[in-house]
Amino acid sequence: MSPPPGWDAGEGEYRVETDSLGERRIPAEAYWGIHTSRALENFPIAHRPISVYPSFVEALAMVKQAAARANAEIGVLEPHKADLIDRACQDVLDGKLRDQFVVGIIQGGAGTSTNMNANEVIANRALELGGFEKGDYAHMHPIDDVNRSQSTNDTYPTAVKIALSMLLRSLLDELWELREAFLRKGVEFKNVLKVGRTQLQDAVPMTLGQEFHGFATTLAEDYERLKETIWLLAEVNLGATAIGTGITADSRYAAVVVRHLNAISGLELETAPDLIESTSDAGVFMSFSGALKRSAVKLSKICNDLRLLSSGPQAGFGEITLPPRQAGSSIMPGKVNPVIPEVVNQVAFSIIGADATVTAAAEAGQLQLNAFEPVIATFLLQSITWLRQACLTLRVNCIDGITANEERLEIMVGSSIGVITALTPHIGYAAAAALAKTALLTNRNVADLVVEAKLMPRDQVTKLLSPARLSGLEAITTSIPVVPDHHGNPDARL
Repeated sequence: MSPPPGWDAGEGEYRVETDSLGERRIPAEAYWGIHTSRALENFPIAHRPISVYPSFVEALAMVKQAAARANAEIGVLEPHKADLIDRACQDVLDGKLRDQFVVGIIQGGAGTSTNMNANEVIANRALELGGFEKGDYAHMHPIDDVNRSQSTNDTYPTAVKIALSMLLRSLLDELWELREAFLRKGVEFKNVLKVGRTQLQDAVPMTLGQEFHGFATTLAEDYERLKETIWLLAEVNLGATAIGTGITADSRYAAVVVRHLNAISGLELETAPDLIESTSDAGVFMSFSGALKRSAVKLSKICNDLRLLSSGPQAGFGEITLPPRQAGSSIMPGKVNPVIPEVVNQVAFSIIGADATVTAAAEAGQLQLNAFEPVIATFLLQSITWLRQACLTLRVNCIDGITANEERLEIMVGSSIGVITALTPHIGYAAAAALAKTALLTNRNVADLVVEAKLMPRDQVTKLLSPARLSGLEAITTSIPVVPDHHGNPDARL
């Protein structure tokens, strides 16, 4: 519910709020206040409010709820005020008031506008729960009460880390489901022989199942790398207040607030050992961004392979068929494009760019604070959200429906000179090279050429060129009988 910049409440119900810069009219029904109003005017940048990331809003509410409980426990906030703040925060956690978190996700001030938006919404909801009018800050103040023992500089990065932790668990779940989908295809295609390729040129045979199993292994590795970042996000600077000295906070507060925050969030957060360093350093965000980029890049490579393998279908590789999701052209009838891998590629491109932004913002911090955490938070929240959705749509709308074009694959393997590599130990390199040349010129089946050249009988060729042998799934024995080749050479082995 954000009014346009410069909103004038002259035509509607309003209340007047005051800050150090003057006074403003605020819509009477709004839970946000004057600080949020100024932010709406100052930062019409992304036109995306912080509420586009519900986990971030929930994380802010968790921090404020934990602070209220901690402040009450150590005796610096009246119990009845703490209770009202606690209940207001719970409303936010229950999904209420989401539309009141209206400040733009990109903002100056190191996140102060976001923190004040949360303070004002929670204060006005607490006032409402206590039977008071919104804006009656004499009974519940956004800063003196809701923000007690806090600063934007410790609440904002803590909330970011909590939001990323929650989203990371969701991403990991989806990444694992995608891995399982590739594994299922690996089993389904385990006996489907195909030509492997290096540098886009025909290489040696493998199975389509091996290719898809490799994709699954790649995703499992990234699952582990991303899971490691959970512990990086667990270190918070809550209690540091402005620069890490803990000014305005009771000495007991840091330990107590993290205990309450863990109980509320279900996480295992811990207070950073050096709060001054933790408040100024953004290294954790760079590490997390790097892990997201790694996963996105590798997923994009898999999608490149899927697009190549499904290309054609007549004039390309045409080895697999992706499920048709939509008409592919407004001019070419019957054309179907690989739109799901394409969208995943674009997500990866975005995450690569976001990582560069996070890196630049982390480097630009000065002295005791990094003022650019809003852009760091924006791109990390976007990257992890988009990556999860990319994994979901790739699995549901693409991988689960992939089919193998077995007849085409069989023809391609049969005429591929790559299979001759498997015969080289048995007929010699020179004979194999001559066969390869003939196969290329005539496009004939390699097994037929071997038999016609009387290099070995059909049953032996069939055995050596079986899918299990060609793909390495069956161990090749070294005790192979020696028989003369068609020139009478006894050194040629079957």
